[in-house]
Amino acid sequence: MAESAVTYLLLCASALVAGAVNAVAGGGTLLTFPSLLAVVSAVPANATSTFALLPGSLAGAWGYRQEIKESSVMLKKLFLPSLIGGILGSLAVTRFPGRVFETLVPWLLVIASTLMVLQKPLSAWIGAHPHAAPSRGAVAAVVFFQFLVGVYGGYFGAGIGILMFGALGFMGIPNIHQINGIKTVLAGVMNGVTVVIFMIEGVIVWRFALAMAATAIIGGYLGARLARRLPAAYVRAIVIAIGFGVAAYSFYRR
Repeated sequence: MAESAVTYLLLCASALVAGAVNAVAGGGTLLTFPSLLAVVSAVPANATSTFALLPGSLAGAWGYRQEIKESSVMLKKLFLPSLIGGILGSLAVTRFPGRVFETLVPWLLVIASTLMVLQKPLSAWIGAHPHAAPSRGAVAAVVFFQFLVGVYGGYFGAGIGILMFGALGFMGIPNIHQINGIKTVLAGVMNGVTVVIFMIEGVIVWRFALAMAATAIIGGYLGARLARRLPAAYVRAIVIAIGFGVAAYSFYRR
């Protein structure tokens, strides 16, 4: 069925903003997924949204290339749990009802955003400080949490960046821009393997996915460039605001 130019314009606009939001904090899926639901059913909307935002993640990673280079050790630790979790989550899309994860989304985002707000006092309480190597227990906990984020990311993925922000802040990473670089790469890993599985299962709506991907690339790169120019305190405030905002929207949709 032929769609109007207005439909494509709105979908591409949602992808542009979502790409920028993902590069700064996360939660872009909650812009593209509802937009796609207006024209296709839930599973194709999920698959098409994931594909459309993947190039934006890659563009955002390029924008954070210097910070990523400085975070190679942490990325190596979290790459595998992100990959395995993404595979399991994407395979579960057609096997479990979406309402299971939709119910959890707002609560997960509230928890992650609250961790961001309380990060400094909590870090002092558990003995985690910037530039200091995290304890083995902290690393193990974050690796396991990253696996769970990977499963959720492969299944639905709204707000995975905010969830990763909440955990990575306790790993002794010296600045928020490095955290942004790490979460952008890991989101790309989850979404990348998920897209491969969705392509194999033939559930991506290509006429929308390709158009949206083009604008998501622009949004992802511009979002990363903007975030790197902002003071860390501003970026943290934006992430927290987006986290609670996306959570509120999720509660509203329910």
